[in-house]
Amino acid sequence: MPAADVLQQLTGFILVAICWGSTNPFIKAGSAGLETVSQKYPEGGMRKWFAELKYLLTRWQYVLPLALNLSGSVVYYYTLGKSDMSLAVPITNSLTFIFSLLTGLCLGEELGGRDTWIGMALILVGVMICVSK
Repeated sequence: MPAADVLQQLTGFILVAICWGSTNPFIKAGSAGLETVSQKYPEGGMRKWFAELKYLLTRWQYVLPLALNLSGSVVYYYTLGKSDMSLAVPITNSLTFIFSLLTGLCLGEELGGRDTWIGMALILVGVMICVSK
């Protein structure tokens, strides 16, 4: 496979990981307060489901990151069609984890300590091994 194709695929994987990973902490933050809506309907059912759906869809803090996250899925399926699936899935999913952690760190979330940094380093080593194949 030509080097230009590999670079294009890797760029697609990284773009997807950024779209997915960097939006996860924002989606989590945008859904804050959902538990108060859920508590109004302790019996559950469709009324609770619609109230939760209305709450989420009327908050731009949730909808905007979700839209960016879903656009990453479009890029993923496009890239997946031109890539080796045995590379696309592990590279994209592992880099998504790293971008989620780094974005959460920027938003003030706890990172998890030394083990988290070691895990991220091992993920990067694994991705480099996959790409160098």
